Amino acid sequence: MRALFLFVSITAVLQAAAQLQPIGRWREHMDYRSGKRVALSANSVFTATEFGAYMVSRNEGEITRLSKVSGFNDVGVRTLNYSVADEKLLIAYKNSNIDIFYRNDIINIPDILRSTVTGDKAINNISFYNSKAYLSTGLGVVVIDLAKYEVSNTFLIGNSGGNVQVNGFAADATRFYAATEEGLKVANQSSVNLNDYRNWTNISGTNGLPAGAVKQVFIINNTIAVQYFNTIYVLNGNSWQAVYTDAWRWESLNVSDGSFLLCEERFSWGDRRVLVLSSNGAITTTVQNNNQLRYPMHAVKSGNEIWIADYEKGLVKAEATVFERYNINSPYGPLDGELFFHKNKLYVAGGSVNAAWNYQYNGTGFFTYDGNEWKDYNRFTLPWMDTVLDVIAVTVDPRDETIYAGSFGGGLVELKTGNSFKIYKQNSPLNVAVGDPNNYRVGGMAFDLNNNLWISNFAGSNNFLVKKADGNWRNFRVPFLVQDNMVGGIVIDDADQKWIQVPQGNGLFCYNHGTSIDNTGDDRWKWFQTGRGSGNLPSNMVNCMAKDKDGFIWIGTDKGIAVIQCPGDVFTSNGCEAFQPVVQQDNFAGLLFENEDVRTIAVDAANRKWIGTLNGVWLISADGEKVLQRFTAENSPLLSNGIIRIAIDQATGEVYFSTFNGICSYRGSATEASENPDKVIVFPSPVPAGYGGTIGIRGLPENAIVKIVELNGRLVYQTRALGGQAVWNGRDYRNQRVASGVYLVLAKDEFGAEKQVGKIVFIK
Repeated sequence: MRALFLFVSITAVLQAAAQLQPIGRWREHMDYRSGKRVALSANSVFTATEFGAYMVSRNEGEITRLSKVSGFNDVGVRTLNYSVADEKLLIAYKNSNIDIFYRNDIINIPDILRSTVTGDKAINNISFYNSKAYLSTGLGVVVIDLAKYEVSNTFLIGNSGGNVQVNGFAADATRFYAATEEGLKVANQSSVNLNDYRNWTNISGTNGLPAGAVKQVFIINNTIAVQYFNTIYVLNGNSWQAVYTDAWRWESLNVSDGSFLLCEERFSWGDRRVLVLSSNGAITTTVQNNNQLRYPMHAVKSGNEIWIADYEKGLVKAEATVFERYNINSPYGPLDGELFFHKNKLYVAGGSVNAAWNYQYNGTGFFTYDGNEWKDYNRFTLPWMDTVLDVIAVTVDPRDETIYAGSFGGGLVELKTGNSFKIYKQNSPLNVAVGDPNNYRVGGMAFDLNNNLWISNFAGSNNFLVKKADGNWRNFRVPFLVQDNMVGGIVIDDADQKWIQVPQGNGLFCYNHGTSIDNTGDDRWKWFQTGRGSGNLPSNMVNCMAKDKDGFIWIGTDKGIAVIQCPGDVFTSNGCEAFQPVVQQDNFAGLLFENEDVRTIAVDAANRKWIGTLNGVWLISADGEKVLQRFTAENSPLLSNGIIRIAIDQATGEVYFSTFNGICSYRGSATEASENPDKVIVFPSPVPAGYGGTIGIRGLPENAIVKIVELNGRLVYQTRALGGQAVWNGRDYRNQRVASGVYLVLAKDEFGAEKQVGKIVFIK
């Protein structure tokens, strides 16, 4: 068992003291908009979303995230439910892992996840009876003992004892009811062996209940009710009677507070609503508001309050004609596109392409995040973006903050401050994709130091373009024969050369435009592939590139990393080829990530490299010779081992990871150097009693030598800044925690002058 709020409470103290994220702290930025399941306790409302869950206080409206960062064990919620009698919330994840939240404790039950049994282990529904949770799964019914926190039984009740998908489960005083794809199955609770399918009877097709799959079963006002397609049947004596039916598409049917709650949609009109029905099928309340309620997925009731999980609006409370929304500001979807920082603001492209570089019809658009608030730019907030799908690249003009978003099919968006916009497609310098009319694909973008915007025009006849700083355009055709004229991401080196990814296992190009962009006579191109004399890449499958602070080009492939340390010599007689660094780890040295599929590389303020793969994240030293840290979904709050992109806020050191399950971030120890050491910030300050985390000293000269001394001048600790930030664990050279009191921070600048730059106060 782990305490949920211990970490959160410590963090709150630190934030109040310093207003900065503690070093080593994680945050998640998952999709909390897509509400799909809701449950009630006496004091709280619990909402499941596509990727996480959150809790709302019914009295104060305070929202608490229930995520890996706050102590939960997984990501991607499939369903949840709350046992009022046991005061326990059960969360079932998409991978069939289970968490039980009881007061401030989180108990993980991974038995179904770890089970080697074959078949569909997905948990479709959760019911409670006599301190046990009954999980309706694709295998049968799995029983969880809520007192012992263990799997106590499994009912495999398919025909002939096989697996069967169970959609719902209920119990009255004497019998169990399982709604299965084979029909409604009933068993006496007193049966000796309920795991024996022969103790279960399929009663569908008898006494007025149609044969075939049953979607749900409920106990309502001491009566058995079932959902059969779009009809509710209630057991009246010994016969079943249909009490309600309609022609809408039913999203969910639930029983709460003695009523049926039906979420449904009418396809022909696009109408969506929540109906409250009495036990005899009479409609007592209709909740329908297209502005406050868009895609109701599930609902519960408490008195006059109807709580609705809405796929677009999150959690909505409807009371009479008053609607109140409880949602967390967040992006939506996993956001697979480019991550990019400009002036401490994160820009995220929400779209993606598949492995074959085909478009996905993703209308997510792109997002910005300023450290506190996410903002959307897509067809829902900007109607003119309705044709701009699959935004995979984003960048910003440093002169006026104009945003450029590259769509893989919908052209190039130019969005200026104030939301004036232009879309470059037909009647623009962008070329239509060869063989795909009306399709304009941007594969990558980058601004050079002269404010020229370089663009990869994937599949265009002239597939490389530049929008010059003066607004004029130039088109180029890559002089190599590549299928579909494919070109992707762009990195620009210190010599103003363009390194261009060539997707689908075709290596990369290097382009030098010579003395002038307009003079193509001195243009030079080089194609980097595997093999000595051809570039010496470890693989032609280039996934990513990054330029470090030494000007080296780091290349991530599906077979590890290569580094080009002489980019300025690419077109000299000596040439320049890639080499693979040798890394030291656990007393063994080998080629860096030789067998790892490296998806992304980012460089922090200390020139260290953050490497994202399909097996988690590595932090390696500036020279690539030593592994400093490794994060996985198993040893950290990282949301997934599948890493898509990494971006770093150089001012704060916070590292953002885009994963298969969404975005999370980690407060790293390196920040950019300060030009004004009089503005050094120490955090947390004061240091709370019992704090065992890392103390950050931010705003230092680059790579400064930092000393921690007592007021009498005695040296306590010495270190070197990582970029513009030094870190200290609060212990002296004997590894003893220092006593309470005041300590001075001294920093030596590049000229060797030492001066006091800050103080650290330790509280008893």
